[in-house]
Amino acid sequence: MQTNGNGIPTAVLSRGREWAVGAEPVRWFERINWWETSRRMPKGNSGVDVEVLQLQVRLGNNSRSDLTTLYLQRDGLGGGWHLRETVAGAA
Repeated sequence: MQTNGNGIPTAVLSRGREWAVGAEPVRWFERINWWETSRRMPKGNSGVDVEVLQLQVRLGNNSRSDLTTLYLQRDGLGGGWHLRETVAGAA
């Protein structure tokens, strides 16, 4: 993910394609049930809340390209982001 000087996402690279952010990102936190996927509580940011970004993106710099929704989830250990899911399976 590329960001500007304020840390706001400007582009996402997924499956060899670059998706430009076309609208203001929406950020929220979700409570997770870590015990459903692991026997121990994950190390890192308590493993209780995860940060999620909803991005409206378009393929490349084509301003006529339709917007697609991507959801990114922050990795609690490394602080990086990974693709959580897409709408319409675009990315």
